[in-house]
Amino acid sequence: MVTFMGQITVRGLSVDLPALAADTELDAVSALGGAAALISRFEFSGARVPALELKDVTLVTGKIGKVRTGETSMTGTQVRSVEFAGCELGSLRWTGGKISRTRFSDCQLVGARFEDVTLDHVLFAGCKMDYAMLSRIRAVGPVMFTGCSLREAEFADCHLAGSLLSRCDLTLASFGPGRYPGCDLRDNDLATVSGVHHLKKVILDRAQLMQLAEALAVQLSVTFGDSLEDSASPAATSLLCCSLLYRAHT
Repeated sequence: MVTFMGQITVRGLSVDLPALAADTELDAVSALGGAAALISRFEFSGARVPALELKDVTLVTGKIGKVRTGETSMTGTQVRSVEFAGCELGSLRWTGGKISRTRFSDCQLVGARFEDVTLDHVLFAGCKMDYAMLSRIRAVGPVMFTGCSLREAEFADCHLAGSLLSRCDLTLASFGPGRYPGCDLRDNDLATVSGVHHLKKVILDRAQLMQLAEALAVQLSVTFGDSLEDSASPAATSLLCCSLLYRAHT
């Protein structure tokens, strides 16, 4: 991972970070909210609120730091050049809108729901997103998940072509139908993910083939006859299952 001149680069994929230079002047605000509003050059930090609701709000050039909410609702929200750092956004539901040139770092987003959101130059770094549901997410520019926990997260009908997941915990994560060509899944353990047959044209390390085979064997409820002399080894059988399934979908 390399950070230079407002960009972060991982394995050749670069994401533009929020345009927040050290001398950028931001106005401290005590609350975010309202409808059909534009909030720019702002800083919202250290607040604890029972509920945060934004509808048709545009946030431009700002920092949201260590904010803790009981419930969070974002509807049609446009976010551009904003940094979320150390936030705990409880029961987050983000519906519609667009997130661009934005970084989420060390945020608690457990059980978050992102639906029909467009992503462009977005970085999730060190975030806890267990049980999250990402539905109909469309990446129109680079999107990265680095060092995130995505245990039992669900990706449904997502367009994540050219995106990247690195060093993430994908235990029991589920990939539904969608578009994943060029999605870089290297440096992740895929042994327990489901929906591997949907991951067409992704980028993997060769060592991950065995992980995919294990995941596929579980999905197919394969029983290995290890004690039979003529039976194939579990590894060979798993890899054969994986190979056959991928050939059927190419």
